[in-house]
Amino acid sequence: MLSPQWLDQLRSHVTLSALIGRSTRLQKAGREFKACCPFHDEKSPSFTVNDEKGFYHCFGCGAHGDAIRWMTDHQGLAFMDAVKELAAEAGMDIPAPDPRAARAAEKRDSLHDVMAAAQEWFVSALAAPAGADARAYLATRGFDSHTVQRFGFGYAPEGRQALKQALSRFPEAMLIEAGLRITVDDKEPYDRFRGRLMLPIEDTRGRVIAFGGRILAKEKTDAPKYLNSPDTPLFDKGRTLYNLHRAAPAARQSGRMIVVEGYMDVIALAAAGIGECVAPLGTALTEQQIEMLWRHVEVPILCFDGDAAGQRAAMRAVTRALPLLRPAHSLGIVRLPEGLDPDDLLKAKGRAALDSLLGSAKSLVDVLWETERDAAPLATPEAKAGLKARLLAHVEVIGHPDVASLYRRDLLDRYSSLAFPKREEQRRAPFRKFSPRNGRDYGTAPAASAPESIARLNRAMDGGTDALSAAVLVGLVRWPSEIARHAEALDATHALDSRFAALVDCCDSAHVLESDDVATILSRRGVELPGPGAWSDLRFGFLQQDTAESQAKAELAQAIELLVERPALEAALSRATARFESELSEEAFGEQQRLLKRKLEFDNRLRQMATRHAASS
Repeated sequence: MLSPQWLDQLRSHVTLSALIGRSTRLQKAGREFKACCPFHDEKSPSFTVNDEKGFYHCFGCGAHGDAIRWMTDHQGLAFMDAVKELAAEAGMDIPAPDPRAARAAEKRDSLHDVMAAAQEWFVSALAAPAGADARAYLATRGFDSHTVQRFGFGYAPEGRQALKQALSRFPEAMLIEAGLRITVDDKEPYDRFRGRLMLPIEDTRGRVIAFGGRILAKEKTDAPKYLNSPDTPLFDKGRTLYNLHRAAPAARQSGRMIVVEGYMDVIALAAAGIGECVAPLGTALTEQQIEMLWRHVEVPILCFDGDAAGQRAAMRAVTRALPLLRPAHSLGIVRLPEGLDPDDLLKAKGRAALDSLLGSAKSLVDVLWETERDAAPLATPEAKAGLKARLLAHVEVIGHPDVASLYRRDLLDRYSSLAFPKREEQRRAPFRKFSPRNGRDYGTAPAASAPESIARLNRAMDGGTDALSAAVLVGLVRWPSEIARHAEALDATHALDSRFAALVDCCDSAHVLESDDVATILSRRGVELPGPGAWSDLRFGFLQQDTAESQAKAELAQAIELLVERPALEAALSRATARFESELSEEAFGEQQRLLKRKLEFDNRLRQMATRHAASS
């Protein structure tokens, strides 16, 4: 018995377009290939091959499959013959049969028989007199007979032993293992589903693996409204999406996948003609389910109710997705009007209203920002600092470095706009940098630079003078209270610039030092602050006397972030360049170019920060 993991490995070793291209003429179409379908006659191409996702699909006849399916359906080989031929080409050895895996597969097959028999019995019970209440409920939902039949609705009659009697040909132990019967201690087992409208839950091959049941008797207020099968050898609710086997083909045509909160919402949307819908099964969306969605579309749309519970569900999905984010793969999020579920919206305003809402889905970063911004009042500096801490904590869990960097920049830009809104700058008296107590009088800050001084600034930054380090050093001496706040970040610069180690030591004092005190301590330790000649080229906004204190501290914080980021970026670029020079491979070249682009972006950010004040003068 071949394991699913080994078969997945085999598929990954096969380039599907090359395999199919041996007998079918393929044309490149973006990230896919297209052709006239080899399974039916047609004049215009509707057959596509996607190497990234590893499948082919015909929008005309519905033919669909992977490399193995191509060999069986098109080449006419038996399954094992197809596997052997592909394995030989891929240079893979077929593993020896595993007796335990064979027994497990046989067990799964027998449980599939149990579930199929249970589904057949539930469907027949719905049509019987005892299923009248269930049929009446379906009528109130507006589901026609086609929808009822397509989704396999059934009914579980009252009675603790009804299913056991109906499925008496299967052993009791098998019914329990399939999740259809419950056993508690030494009591007699009893049916799990009783007096409920039943709905089969199917795997990606359309086989019944579990059930969901909605209660019908209103007097049973202590019973759960919806009840799902427990986890079984067939069913893992965290790795299953309801309706995926129907939604996947529809998603390939529409280019979108919609995730709603429950299976009744899925059916309501399907009845309205929106077939690319799935739902989790009684749990928040899991990491495995997110990865399953990304196999079909890059940005699935999560559609949540507009109430508080829906907002919490949206944020749970965001936090689950953050560590998994990678280029082009994310989530879109829609919140329905409060008090309405998708079915309510369809009935009240029609499909056009729902399509419009789905078309305006918010990005994951928008929802993250809005949720944290609105989580608590932001009336105090402490509350605003708490918002920043929460945002950066989310960024820290993002695994992909490029995505994390872009999220950090986006969220900090939004935070700065909120915490430090633009306002008319207040003119203050010239700021005298340091007291002459230490024998060094820096005088007042230089006046705003004229536009022609920007060229001088560029020369300073591009040459040997480290304008960023010098500016941060002077800025921290100007605002000593910021040293302790940024001590952890400054720690990262110790190995490259010992001046910051001396500066961090200053914040160990029992009280916040004044600027002249800090300058005195640094002078005693041999740290030379930039003199008047260098000062004229440090045009960072946080060093100018006409910059408001709150704005200056915010810009100083951004400069420290750049100071910490720079050595890591330069080291990575150096390694990538050395690798490219030694390998001369496309992969190494691509990595070097990606880091070069990041370095240019970094330099632009630094230059914009340094010239912002000069250019506006």
